[in-house]
Amino acid sequence: MNNFTRRDFVKAAALSTAAVSTFNILGAQTAGGINTSKIKVGLIGCGGRGTGALNNFKEAAQLLGIEVEVVAVADAFEDKVNGAVKKFGLSVEQGHFGFTAYQIVANSDAEVVIMATPPNFRPVHFEACVEAGKHCFIEKPVAVDPVGARKVIEVGELAKSKGLTVVAGTQRRHQKNYLDMVSKVKADAIGQIVGGVISWDMGVLWKVSRKPGMSNAEFLARNWLNFTEMSGDHICEQHVHQMDVTNWVMGRPPKTFLGYGGCARREIAGGNQFDFFSVDMDYGDGIHIHSQCRQIDGCYNRVGESYRGTTGYTTGTKVSGKDVSIDPAVVQHSSGMIQEHVDLLSSIRGKGEPLNRSREVADATMCAIGGRISSYTGQMVRWVDLTTNTKSPFYNLTLAPAALDFEVGDVAMPDESPALPGKEKQWRERG
Repeated sequence: MNNFTRRDFVKAAALSTAAVSTFNILGAQTAGGINTSKIKVGLIGCGGRGTGALNNFKEAAQLLGIEVEVVAVADAFEDKVNGAVKKFGLSVEQGHFGFTAYQIVANSDAEVVIMATPPNFRPVHFEACVEAGKHCFIEKPVAVDPVGARKVIEVGELAKSKGLTVVAGTQRRHQKNYLDMVSKVKADAIGQIVGGVISWDMGVLWKVSRKPGMSNAEFLARNWLNFTEMSGDHICEQHVHQMDVTNWVMGRPPKTFLGYGGCARREIAGGNQFDFFSVDMDYGDGIHIHSQCRQIDGCYNRVGESYRGTTGYTTGTKVSGKDVSIDPAVVQHSSGMIQEHVDLLSSIRGKGEPLNRSREVADATMCAIGGRISSYTGQMVRWVDLTTNTKSPFYNLTLAPAALDFEVGDVAMPDESPALPGKEKQWRERG
C-alpha cells in the first residue's frame, strides 16, 4: 500500500463527482422517512476513538435497519490503517495513509464521513468533507485555537446551506438523563441559575515515547494528547463536555474567562500541557460558573456538573427543586455515544431541517480555548476577543505546527516547556 499522492487525489475527485450528485438525488427521494437501504461511510482517523465511533455508527444503523458499507478509511500512519482494515474486513485498497490521505476519503463515494483525528486537524478535514458534500460526524473538540474554532463555525454554515447533517461527539446532548435534566431546568425546576461548578478531575492519561528515527511530525501526531498544539490541552480535549453542557443549560456562552493553572507533577519531557486549570466563567447578570479540571494521579476524581438556582439545584443529572411537567426524552439507545449516531442517521434519512451541531461544539471548544488562554497568560479573556474583536491579541492566535504544515513535510517542534502565566508575550510567540 502506497502513501496517498496528489495524483490519487485528482483521480478520486474526478470519480466522486457523479457519486456526490447521485447521493443528493437519493437524499431528496428519501426525505419522507428512514431509508432502510445501504449507507456508505468513510473514516478519517483510525485510532481507538475513530474505530470506536465507526462501531457506534454501525450499531446505530442496525437499530434503524440500515445496512452499512465502509468504503474508505484513512490515517496518518500505515499501522493504524492496517488495523482498521483488518478490524472492519476491508480490502487493502480501501485503506489510505499519510497526512493528505483524508482527501481521498472526502472525495470517495462515502455519504457520511466520521472524523476522529487529533483536534488540530479537525477544521481542515471538516472543510474538505463539507465541500465534497458529505454528511459529517466530527469528534470533539473541533479546534485548538480561536481561528480554528471560527473556521468550524464557518464550515458549519456551509454545511447548513448544502442541507448536510453534522453531528458532534458531544454525546450528553443525546443522552436521555441529560435531555430530561436540561428540560426540567428550562421549565423552571430550579428557578434562575445563579452559579455552578463543572469538573473533570482525574489522573494522567497516556503518552507515547519518542523512538529513534521518529520525525517531529510522527512524534507529535502519535503523542498528540500531550501537546497543546495538537490537543488544545486537556481543558479542551476532555473538559469541553462540561463547557458544552453549561452553554446548553445557560442558553449562551460566557462573557469572560479568568483562570489560572500550572504544572505540579507532570513530566515536562514529551509534552507541554498543564496539570490543572481553574477558570471563572462569567455569564453576566452576576452568574459565575467555576470550571475546574485536573490530570494528576493519586487524587480524588470527580467528573460532572452542578448548577444552583434560586429555588433548587442540580447534581449531575439529578434535579432537586420544584416539580415540573416535561415531555420525557425518547431515545433508541441508553448510550449517548450510540444515540448520537442514531440521531445522525435519522437526520440524514428523515424529515425537516438537517441536524447541525457544528456551532454548539465550536462554541464549547471556544470556551475551553478561552479558559486555557487566560490560564496560560494570566490575562482576562473576553468572548468577543475570541469571536469578533479583531484588535484583540487573542483573536488571530494560532498554534504551530498547524494542520496544513504536516501536509508539506516534517514540522518544527513546539516549545516543550509549559506556558508561564504573566508572560503573555512568550506564549503568543509560541503560536
